[in-house]
Amino acid sequence: MRRLLLVPLAWMLAGCPVDFQGWGGMKQQPKALPYRENTFFADERAMRQPPAGTVPRDRRGKDRFFLTGRDTPDGGYVETIPLTLTTERVESGQRSFDIYCATCHGVLGDGVAQVARNMGLREPPSLVDLPAYPDGYYYDVMTQGYGLMPSYADKLTPEQRWAVVAYVRALQASQRARLEDVPPEARPQLEKEGTP
Repeated sequence: MRRLLLVPLAWMLAGCPVDFQGWGGMKQQPKALPYRENTFFADERAMRQPPAGTVPRDRRGKDRFFLTGRDTPDGGYVETIPLTLTTERVESGQRSFDIYCATCHGVLGDGVAQVARNMGLREPPSLVDLPAYPDGYYYDVMTQGYGLMPSYADKLTPEQRWAVVAYVRALQASQRARLEDVPPEARPQLEKEGTP
């Protein structure tokens, strides 16, 4: 009977903030908190620089072309998207584009957006009218940022950035398409709608 009474008592005490031997529990233990001073280290910073050459776990097994958009260490861009393009991938690129890119570059990628109109210093360019850059260039701009555009590497994974590149390519193709580029079975519908 005593053992049965000890079980609920032990269970209750396990949930209580008990100070064993003056330690103060887990909340009061010595530890380094981010962005705080730490006199243990010579530079007095709690946050440590990772050792040179450290690779984050999510990048293991992925090649440099996929992660950087460059095919040589000295600068050349990857010419094509290093992923298998599927409808789902392009649609996910559209979702990311609509969230992060369309506010400045416009829903059609043509640079027509309210944010773009309010930017007095320099309006974002039309992605449709850009010169023929390789796919790696667009990926690198999203990763590193360019001019007033910040990096989106912290918001979009490498896969998501490549999906956005695929969607930008689809936007460019759709905005530059002529009636002759449309499959013959779809042309009557477009002609009926008055598309030039």
